[in-house]
Amino acid sequence: MSARTVRRLSFWTIFVGVAVLALKVLAWQLTGSVALLSDALESIVNVVASLMVFYAIRLAAKPADDSHPFGHFKAEYISAVIEGILILIAAVLIAREAIEAFNNPRTLDAPLYGIAMSVLASAANGIWGSVLIRLGRKARSPALVADGRHLWTDVFTSVGVIAGLMLALLTGWLWLDPVLAIVMAVSIVVHGSRIVMSSIQGLMDAAMEPEDRELVERIIRETSAGALEFHDLRTREAGRARFIEFHLVVPSDMTVEESHDICDRIEDTLEDQLPGARVTIHVEPEYKAKHV
Repeated sequence: MSARTVRRLSFWTIFVGVAVLALKVLAWQLTGSVALLSDALESIVNVVASLMVFYAIRLAAKPADDSHPFGHFKAEYISAVIEGILILIAAVLIAREAIEAFNNPRTLDAPLYGIAMSVLASAANGIWGSVLIRLGRKARSPALVADGRHLWTDVFTSVGVIAGLMLALLTGWLWLDPVLAIVMAVSIVVHGSRIVMSSIQGLMDAAMEPEDRELVERIIRETSAGALEFHDLRTREAGRARFIEFHLVVPSDMTVEESHDICDRIEDTLEDQLPGARVTIHVEPEYKAKHV
């Protein structure tokens, strides 16, 4: 998937977020429910986060320059970290509103209309969240995947809020409304913490997943005919880019041109099988071998 397509997805996410926010604000105004207000507060975070993701993806797509010779790929991780922090702030705001409502319970107005608006908003979030996760994984975009997971967390919490409000209507237990908001705040804290921790791993140059590393090793073995061995393989991921570095030992009498041909063959295969791969190969003479 091209960087342009990723940017388009992040752009449309902003419009989806604004539409969902409008529906949730309408649901809150129709009912006066603090739980639905909490749901709307989280959607404000969604819109702000979508704006940040759009900017981060545009920045990450910029080519390398003198100030950033390895590119701008980590901008997406920074966006995901900030999104997680915004989620935590939303949880604090939700908890404050819930405590106030718990101390001063109020009757819900036009609850069925409000619940209908909330259901519609949740459906939109679920559909778009699934699109972002699927295409974000395909494009290896941590920002899109984080945004999609955030939307699905929103869906789960909204479903819980809707179910709780319906129970409150059936039983007359008005205290369920603020309790639901508090439960929602706790759920959001857990989700926001996971986003932050996952993104921090990317900022700290976490290695590629074990299955991807195994693929790298297999490709090197299969395409390095003429070389003696490879060692000191190191990998790291930064957004859509995957950096692969290793030492390739060749016979002492091999010419520079011959060793260069082997390196080209390895690099071409890695870049074909692992989109976004940036390969660095250190060619060494025979006496540097560790396993031969």
